[in-house]
Amino acid sequence: MTTALIDYDSGNLHSAQKAFERMAAEVGSGPIIVTSDPDTVAKADRIVLPGDGAFPHCRAELFARTALAEAITEAVTTRARPFFGICVGMQMMATMGHEYEPTPGFDWVAGDIRRINPADPALKVPHMGWNDLVIDNPHPVLDGISTGDHAYFVHSYAMDVAKPVERLAHVDYGGDVTAIIGRDTMIGTQFHPEKSQDAGLRMIGNFLRWMP
Repeated sequence: MTTALIDYDSGNLHSAQKAFERMAAEVGSGPIIVTSDPDTVAKADRIVLPGDGAFPHCRAELFARTALAEAITEAVTTRARPFFGICVGMQMMATMGHEYEPTPGFDWVAGDIRRINPADPALKVPHMGWNDLVIDNPHPVLDGISTGDHAYFVHSYAMDVAKPVERLAHVDYGGDVTAIIGRDTMIGTQFHPEKSQDAGLRMIGNFLRWMP
């Protein structure tokens, strides 16, 4: 089985590639292919969409590549290929982003991406560094992940999820901040699992073994 790691010039892929390759070798899930080719995406068994930077820029870069976004949508929504969105890649699963200007997402998980507003003015935005996960709903990719496990965040915007069942975990940063979302064959993390040490690597391994 192959996993397509989408390359659309919206983030440093090196650390994600290394983490997914390490765990693919460990669990025997097959090759990790870094690609922006729609045909390769269409043939992949799993899809990973990373993303760093502003929501509108990431979406524009993704949709500027001929047929790439369409191939991802077809694979995920029609053929139910397991999907993992990371950081802005997770945010693009939402209905709408509100960074700089209203920007539509894939609308796979109902909700909006809005700026974090911590209740404590001493907490800075962007939210940068380690935070403790609070698990809200179970999921196979969270097997072995518990409330209190650490994850590494770098972001100023987060998702307000419309359906509580689709928020799998949050963190406390002057209020609840969505950390993990998911439904059907889709999951997304606001944090970077590739930089989240044992917990992040475990999630990656679980995803690569996941057979929805």
